[in-house]
Amino acid sequence: MCCVYLVVEYALLFSNVKPWMLQCWIEAQIRCLQPRVVWGVVGVTGSSCKTAWAQLRPNADPVPKFEKKTFRDRETPFSPPDPTSSKMVLQAIKYSRGRLEILDQLKLPHSEEYDSMYSSTDAWHAIKDMRTRGAPAIAIVAALALAVELANMKLSSIAEEVKVFVTEKLDYLVTSRPTAVNLADAAGKLRRITEETAARDGADGESVREAYIAAAEQMLIDDVSDNQNIGKHGAEWIAKNTPAGQKGPVSMLTHCNTGSLATAGYGTALGVIRSLHAAGSLKHAFCSETRPYNQGSRLTAFELVHDKIPATLITDSMAAALLRLRGTSENMAAIVVGADRVAANGDTANKIGTYSLAILARHHGIKFLVAAPRTTIDMNTPSGADIVIEERPGKEVTLVKGPRYDGVTLDLAVVETISIAANGINVWNPAFDVTPAELIDGIITEVGVVEKDSDGKFPLASVFEAEGLKVKPSTVGGC
Repeated sequence: MCCVYLVVEYALLFSNVKPWMLQCWIEAQIRCLQPRVVWGVVGVTGSSCKTAWAQLRPNADPVPKFEKKTFRDRETPFSPPDPTSSKMVLQAIKYSRGRLEILDQLKLPHSEEYDSMYSSTDAWHAIKDMRTRGAPAIAIVAALALAVELANMKLSSIAEEVKVFVTEKLDYLVTSRPTAVNLADAAGKLRRITEETAARDGADGESVREAYIAAAEQMLIDDVSDNQNIGKHGAEWIAKNTPAGQKGPVSMLTHCNTGSLATAGYGTALGVIRSLHAAGSLKHAFCSETRPYNQGSRLTAFELVHDKIPATLITDSMAAALLRLRGTSENMAAIVVGADRVAANGDTANKIGTYSLAILARHHGIKFLVAAPRTTIDMNTPSGADIVIEERPGKEVTLVKGPRYDGVTLDLAVVETISIAANGINVWNPAFDVTPAELIDGIITEVGVVEKDSDGKFPLASVFEAEGLKVKPSTVGGC
C-alpha cells in the first residue's frame, strides 16, 4: 500500500496530473475490478485504489459509486457497422458505446479470444504488444478505447480540463506505434475536434466528452465504408489494366495482413482480393508467411480460410519461384500490399519484406499495387527517407510460439515458446521497409486508383480534392 501511496503522491507533486484526473483514474480501476498497473509501477486492485484515495485525500468524500449518465448513447445506443453487409466473417473490433473488445491476434490462428479495453492505457499496451495491429485498426482501437474511458468516467465539468485530459491521452497513444501515420492522423483530428468544442461559448466537460465520442465512433463507420470502396476500385482497376485481368480470373499475391484483422472491417489489400472473389474474378490468392511475426500465416491465411477463398500459403523466400514457375499458369495479375505510411512522393513504408516483393514484381512484369485509405498518405513527409522505421526486439526472430505438436495432433491447451537460432547471435529486426515510388504501379484509395502522371510522379494531392470534398491532407509530419 505504501508503494501505491508514493506513486500517487509523486504523480500529483511532480507531474501535471490534477487531483480530479487521478480520482477519475481510480474510479475506472474500481469499476474494472481486475488487477491493473499504476503507471507501470505497481499492480493494485479496486479495493486498494479506494484505500489509496482515502490516504491521499483523508478529508475528501469517499470515492463515489459509478453513476450511469444520461448521455445520448444511453437512450440511443451506437450501432456499429453490420458485418454481414460487407460479407465479413471476422470482427477484430467489437464496439458499443462504453464497451470495446479486440480480438487478441497473438493467439490466432489457434484460439479466438477477445480482450476488453477499458482505457487508453489498455489500448497502448495492446498496440505495442501487437495484440491488435494494422495501421487503420490501431487508429480505430486507440480512438475508441479513449472513448470508452471517457464514457465510463465522472469527468470535470470544466471544458478546458477535459480538453487537456483528452489531449494528453492522445499524445500518449501516438507513442505506441510511431511508424503508422493513421494513428497520428486520427489523434490530430480528434485533438482538433476536442479543442474546437472546448473553445465554444457555453462549452462544458460533458459537451467535450460527447464531441470526442461521436467523432471516434464516426471513424469506425468511415473505415469500413472506405475499405469496401478500396476493394471495389482495386478489383475494377486490375480487371481493366492488367494483361491477366483481361484474360479472365486472376491470381494475386499479398503480404502481411491487411484484412478485417488489420482494419475496422473488410480490409485494404485483402479487401481487393475479397472484391475480386465476390465478383467471380479471382482464380487463386497467395499469401506470404511474413516473418518474423508471421502475420501472413497466422492472420491472412486464417481470414482466407474463414471466407472460403481459394488460397495457398508460401514462405517469404518462395515468392520469386512462385512468379517464375507458376506466374503464367496461375494468371498472376499483381502483388497487392497495404501501407503504414505513404510519403508525399509515393514512397511507401510497409511490413518488412514489401520492398523485396516490389523488386520481384518489376522483374517479372506484373503490377505492384499499394492499397491504403487517404489517412495513410502523409503529405508532410516528403519521401521515404523521412520515415522513421520502428525496430523491434530480436527475440521475435529467434523465438517462435505455438501449441505443442506430438507428430499427429496439436495440443491447443499447451502453448510453448522455443528458440530457433544460435544463442548469442546478433539480430537486426526492423518492422518495416520503404518501397520507392518508382517500383509502385498504383496506389488504391477509397476514392480511386492514383496512377503516375506523364512525369512519372504520383499526384497524391489530387486524392484530397476527389469528388469536390476538399479534404485536408494529413497534418502530421514524419514520426
